[in-house]
Amino acid sequence: MRRGPGSMGADWLRAAVPQSWSCLFARPTDGSPQAQLRTMLEVTAQRAAQAQTQLRELQQQSSQIQGSACGLASVVSGKFSCLLQALELRRASVLRDLEAAKAHELTKARDGEQQLRSHLEALAAHEGRMQNLLAQQDDCVFLQQSLLLVPPEPLGPLPPLQWDEDQQLGDLKETLSQLGSLLLEEEPPEVLDMGPVEAPGPLASISSPACPLRRELWQNYHNLTFDPDSANRHFHLSRQNRQVKHRRKPRGPGGPRSFDLWQVQCAQSFETGRHYWEVRASSHSVMLGVAYPELERSGQGGHTTNIGRGPCSWGLCIQEDSSQAWHNGKAQRLPPVSGRLLGVDLDLTLGCLTFYSLEPQAQRLHTFHAVFTKPLYPVFWLLEDRALTLCHRPGAQGETSELS
Repeated sequence: MRRGPGSMGADWLRAAVPQSWSCLFARPTDGSPQAQLRTMLEVTAQRAAQAQTQLRELQQQSSQIQGSACGLASVVSGKFSCLLQALELRRASVLRDLEAAKAHELTKARDGEQQLRSHLEALAAHEGRMQNLLAQQDDCVFLQQSLLLVPPEPLGPLPPLQWDEDQQLGDLKETLSQLGSLLLEEEPPEVLDMGPVEAPGPLASISSPACPLRRELWQNYHNLTFDPDSANRHFHLSRQNRQVKHRRKPRGPGGPRSFDLWQVQCAQSFETGRHYWEVRASSHSVMLGVAYPELERSGQGGHTTNIGRGPCSWGLCIQEDSSQAWHNGKAQRLPPVSGRLLGVDLDLTLGCLTFYSLEPQAQRLHTFHAVFTKPLYPVFWLLEDRALTLCHRPGAQGETSELS
């Protein structure tokens, strides 16, 4: 049956008009079209009012956020300004104290130097008079002048010069270390996959490929050797002093510079700059760190002679189920370390000592922040039947000859 033109127009109109408006064109069932239109207007008005309310709330929240952020920024800026001012005042005070202490000691040194020079001049003049008197041929003149010869008064003790860097800094070292830990401590770097790691060769050479973090550390790589004179008598060194093994049978009596504890230090020390080295451990129960030259060797100092137990050493202890960062008798418990290849980054300019685990993935383990005032020696402790090998990187600083 063919539809007329009117029928087709009605179908097109129904298709073009939104469904929500269809009520306007439907046959009224409970009211006139005007009533339905008023109903639609009420719904539209309600929706508009709701949108207006949401807009005002959103604007109010935005204004509150903006005001709160400005207030917080002002408070934080003020706090930091106060902290910076306090730090600057403390810095200026410390520098003034250091300058005053330096001037005081140098004044004593100059006074002592002047006394010594005057005394040397008096001794030289007295020596000249005695030489002239010995050359005198007339015995009467000799006797008369010898009675008048008076030696210079002996020089009394000079005031000792007192200058100790740790004493000059006092509590400031601990304060700076704490500030460094709070402000300079970085988040642990993203764990980076190093790819397959080759088994260590006889020289424990560094294998490739390596992650960008490790390659960056290699820029300051330093080849190290153990100091045989410092090795405990149970330690046996080999491979041109790049490997140490702890054996139950001692190799002989310990020397005057050897550690009574199961420790050994490197022959190299660092006082300035940045240095990095790597070491491979045969198993857990080892410790690596750095120490000042005065780390006690005799073992009579009690537990303070262990790495990290006193104020002059810092260390990382690797155990089977955990690890600890040690300094001045205080330990910070760390997660266990699964790999046996470890890296140490010493930045003396920034006062940072950082330990890395390098396998199976490269990641930072711990960073010490300190004011290092003396040369630092790499130092190690290891349990019975353990071995440590200093990794050798061809072309790095400290390379002497190719190991065989």
